[in-house]
Amino acid sequence: MRLALGTVQFGMNYGIANQLGQVPGDEIKAMLRRAAATGVDTLDTAINYGESELRLGEAGVEDFRIVTKLPAIPDGCGDVTSWVRGQVSASYSRLGVSRVYGLLLHRPDQLLGSNGATLLQSLKDLKSSGNVLKIGVSIYDPGELEAITKLFVPDLVQAPFNLVDRRLQTTGWLRRLKDSGVEVHTRSAFLQGLLVMQNTTRPIKFAPWNSLWDRWCAWLAHLNVSALQAALAFPLGFSEIDRVVVGADSLEQLAQIIDAASSITPADWPDLQCDDENLINPSRWTNL
Repeated sequence: MRLALGTVQFGMNYGIANQLGQVPGDEIKAMLRRAAATGVDTLDTAINYGESELRLGEAGVEDFRIVTKLPAIPDGCGDVTSWVRGQVSASYSRLGVSRVYGLLLHRPDQLLGSNGATLLQSLKDLKSSGNVLKIGVSIYDPGELEAITKLFVPDLVQAPFNLVDRRLQTTGWLRRLKDSGVEVHTRSAFLQGLLVMQNTTRPIKFAPWNSLWDRWCAWLAHLNVSALQAALAFPLGFSEIDRVVVGADSLEQLAQIIDAASSITPADWPDLQCDDENLINPSRWTNL
């Protein structure tokens, strides 16, 4: 199963389509059991995801591949190496593990700053010690990779990719990463839920893109396929993508996602591609 379970909802109330809030502990345990039983072997988390790491540690995640992320180096940090080690040590303590599959930078642009060389060496040292199998970056725009890959070739890259935001493919970076032996994880398959909402329930601030939503709904109706199935089938249809990270608010929702991931991939996709940052970058949504 090429899905990875995103766990930000385990640590905080997250997502524009989230109506249930933070996932309770018992539900987390049930979701992890379902994931393991269906071959979902990878969990995606981050130090900045509220209580996510702590909740995962309480549930027990020793049998999963864990990918976590370092937050930004704080201003005025005098010893970057010690800070990184401290962050990772605390992360492992919360998770209840002694090593992780992947450690990514949440702010990879800091590699280009004054602390960049030290930060990169700290990651490499963690990998050499065996405490981290793969080091890499979590990006928002594939354009970030041009400068980053001049410094080092990441083992793992996570990036947004969906029917609306296709930049990873259209810029050629998806193919370039795979040709370089980089493991690729994509997120935001549902564009934080916008692609699986009904037109009547989608927030009014997304009305400027109504023509896009109308094309999407018409295409779904014509093929008689669910939005969930199609939104998942799109990234899963690319062999270059190793894992598609999906979040779920409940066991029921996770079961629906896993079932949908086994559906047949449509042959032709609707033209929903959009390069408008106000739509494809969720950090802009608060300004709409």
